[in-house]
Amino acid sequence: MSNYRIHGATGDWEIVVGLEVHAQVTSNAKLFSGASTQFGAEPNTQVSLVDAAMPGMLPVPNRECVRQAVRTGMAIEAEIHKWSRFDRKNYFYADLPQGYQISQLYHPIVGKGALTIEADEKAGIPEDRTIGIERIHIEQDAGKLMHDQHPTMSYVDLNRVGVALMEIVSDPDMTSPAEAGAYVRKLRAILRYVGSCDGNMEEGSMRADVNVSVRRVGDTELGTRTETKNVNSVRFVMQTIEHEAQRQVNVLEDGGTIVQETRLFDPGTGTTRSMRSKEDAHDYRYFPDPDLLPLELDDEFLEACRASLPELPDAKRLRYENELGLTPYNARELTADVEVFARFETLLGETASAIGKPEAKVATQVANWALSVAPGVVKSLGDEADVSHGTAARQAAILKMQDAGEISGGQAKEIYEIVLKTGREPDEIADTEGLKQVSDTGAIEAAIDAIIAGNGDKVEQYKGGKDKLFGFFVGQTMKAMQGKANPAVVNQILKDKLG
Repeated sequence: MSNYRIHGATGDWEIVVGLEVHAQVTSNAKLFSGASTQFGAEPNTQVSLVDAAMPGMLPVPNRECVRQAVRTGMAIEAEIHKWSRFDRKNYFYADLPQGYQISQLYHPIVGKGALTIEADEKAGIPEDRTIGIERIHIEQDAGKLMHDQHPTMSYVDLNRVGVALMEIVSDPDMTSPAEAGAYVRKLRAILRYVGSCDGNMEEGSMRADVNVSVRRVGDTELGTRTETKNVNSVRFVMQTIEHEAQRQVNVLEDGGTIVQETRLFDPGTGTTRSMRSKEDAHDYRYFPDPDLLPLELDDEFLEACRASLPELPDAKRLRYENELGLTPYNARELTADVEVFARFETLLGETASAIGKPEAKVATQVANWALSVAPGVVKSLGDEADVSHGTAARQAAILKMQDAGEISGGQAKEIYEIVLKTGREPDEIADTEGLKQVSDTGAIEAAIDAIIAGNGDKVEQYKGGKDKLFGFFVGQTMKAMQGKANPAVVNQILKDKLG
């Protein structure tokens, strides 16, 4: 468990965090209508008669949205309920034409599951933590109010009305901002692996309601919680928790009480502010939706959902460690995002084929290149880099030359820089730009003989026990060879000559 504490004037406090993550289901159509879900359309251009709540328009469940919710539940090893039901959550607001939201309160499609976040000492997570997931239910999204279109009026965009959401509700198991951040990142990775949500928090397709309470260290009773709505980045989730927990401690230590309320996060100041008192379930007058039959899932449907699941992050991470021999750190970094592992696996296949070795023999070299070297080159070039030039085949060609000892690590970087700038082929760059290592033992030996002859005093010191001087001779040789000598050849010849 995290050692995260807030030190108050009257003692130490700990925090309790639960998250309700709203993830937009990957589907071309909405949950109960055929209207498009494409992001970025002109306001009110993707609104069906059902979405607009025209009289007599009845909802029809979208099979794909149901399928994606079931697959997500299976990915977190949760209970899948063969029988579930839709309820009406009643509230009146301008962005909700029906006057109610169709959701699932009493009988959700997915029950209890769990998600494990890995230990990360640097982030303040000393050990693996299993976070319970209470439920996943599907519901329709509301519209969007636009307050910046007119000086005295707010406009309403109904494009999002009826878009399918999965609400993924965690247990109050998180005890630090770091754990909550790791949970959101892991959950987003799973959703993206499964393909049930694109995880794009900036576009609103994934956002979190952050529930925070505090209690004195050693207490077992939960404190009064607040809920901060619609937080749309991992960093903001962590900032929300830090600020809200500290605010609650300050209130309690000043003799006040925490009000159960809904709050908003202000990214500009990194603070939360009160929005309204927090409603309870009975305030929404939930009741079964009379326009929708219960969902009943058969075994054939469930088996097809399970068969469609890909290899998930934890399984892939263990395979990278056990079969490819990668370090736990590299395996974790490479499996944290679907796009990262996809690029890595493509490059691994290309490189193994180019070099003519099994993937396990080149995996470490490829992992180091993919995680450190290549991103470093792209970052250093900035706008000069055209990443479309850096195809897997061209990167594999560079790694092949490095594996054969034809180029050094530094030369590999230089070649990749030119590839990204020009789109030229690595072999041609290495030949025409003089970016190949010299492995000619005759040339290297001549350079070493000259250095030894000119540094007799240091030769005697080295032979007298000053082993660190070996680096001096290596450095002088590389300087004399303009950095192009093969380091392995240099080291071997020096060892032979210095004894």
